[in-house]
Amino acid sequence: MIELSTAPTPNGWKASIMLEETGLDYHVNRVDIGSGDQRKPSFLAINPNGRIPVIIDTDNDNFAVFESGAILVYLAEKTGQFMPQDVKGRSLVMQWLMFQMGGVGPMMGQANVFFRYFPEKIPAAIDRYQTESKRLLTVLNDRLEDNEYLAGDYSIADIANWSWAKIYEWPGVDVSDLPHLLRWIDQIAKRSAVVKGIEVPEKVSREDLVKSAQNIVTGIKK
Repeated sequence: MIELSTAPTPNGWKASIMLEETGLDYHVNRVDIGSGDQRKPSFLAINPNGRIPVIIDTDNDNFAVFESGAILVYLAEKTGQFMPQDVKGRSLVMQWLMFQMGGVGPMMGQANVFFRYFPEKIPAAIDRYQTESKRLLTVLNDRLEDNEYLAGDYSIADIANWSWAKIYEWPGVDVSDLPHLLRWIDQIAKRSAVVKGIEVPEKVSREDLVKSAQNIVTGIKK
């Protein structure tokens, strides 16, 4: 059994989608970020960085794994799914996974903060992070022009990048000129495991996103 502590965010979706894709039994603990659940001692005991998601593998001595990319790799290795076994194939998946972890996630995350959440509008910051987000999404688009998925077959690289790329509208990034990216986003969105995974711990509406933004703004002001 996997114990998943998460919230409805792109990083959270990575873990829940992977759990749905692999068919592993799991139990969900909702982390209320707005209320500061991630800063409680009980949560910090399993993730000292105080971020979601976190998993505990109760079948492996209650082994805890934090960082969404590390969770994807752990679950792929545990199940033998969505990660090639050969050296080149594995490296290709890891390259595109690291591309998301080091680029797409951080840049789109900052674009979200300055475009949607930050109490003061700073045009230079908004432009900087939107421009870099668009550049990174263009890299994905170019890769997908001649490839159905990012690294051969559907893999954790797709799960990681898709979870962020799908929210391009929220940070205000225009991708209307990236047809291969849009094809890929729509294609993955139709997978039954993905449909279920993005509703963990609950389905998120636009109103929920606004409420989340208000919580983040409150935290920034503090």
